[in-house]
Amino acid sequence: MNRRIAGGVAAALLALAAPAVAQPPAPLQVVELFTSQGCSSCPPANAALAQLSARPDILALSFGVTYWDQLGWKDTFAQKRFTDRQWDYARGLRHDNVGTPQVVVNGRLDVVGQRVSEIEGALHRAPLAAGGPAVTLQATGVAIAGPAPRRAADVWLVRYDPNTVQVPIRRGENGGKTLPHKNVVRELTRLGAWDGGQRSYAVPAGPAGLKTAILVQAGPGGPILAAAKG
Repeated sequence: MNRRIAGGVAAALLALAAPAVAQPPAPLQVVELFTSQGCSSCPPANAALAQLSARPDILALSFGVTYWDQLGWKDTFAQKRFTDRQWDYARGLRHDNVGTPQVVVNGRLDVVGQRVSEIEGALHRAPLAAGGPAVTLQATGVAIAGPAPRRAADVWLVRYDPNTVQVPIRRGENGGKTLPHKNVVRELTRLGAWDGGQRSYAVPAGPAGLKTAILVQAGPGGPILAAAKG
């Protein structure tokens, strides 16, 4: 065996013997849709979010807002706190107003979001990069660990319905249609603040059938620092 071949064989054997270096998991990307059952422009965005919800690397969440409720149809999923969250994003993203549909990607960029390609483009431009806090979600609690952020972050508990829910609309712009909704948020609760280091938060038992997610966010309407889903 010549020296070149022998050297190649030795290098291959060393590579096989070397322990594998575990790669940190890719950060979970957060896609939030603000929508209303009374908005005729929203069904395409609902469909785009439903398609993206099948991806394991994405946490897709649908928030029903309330300001369409006086225009012919009261949204059955809307909550004031969801409208407040959209207004927080309006201030954080320097918008003067809110509207539907709106998709916010990782708390950093927003698009109308009526097409999957549009949302994927936003994910490409504003990804949640590695290096954020580690979030470990278990049945009764969540642990967060990492370097201190520039300012204290909010820790949000999200409960959402992973099923496709068909909603018949009787009045308003979508009157006479039955609209599918996916990953509808039913609960949004602030668990507390996180300012670095390792800290744990209790997670109360949720309603049957709902999934749990955690968002670590740099203040109201700020960028998402990390996320986890159960």
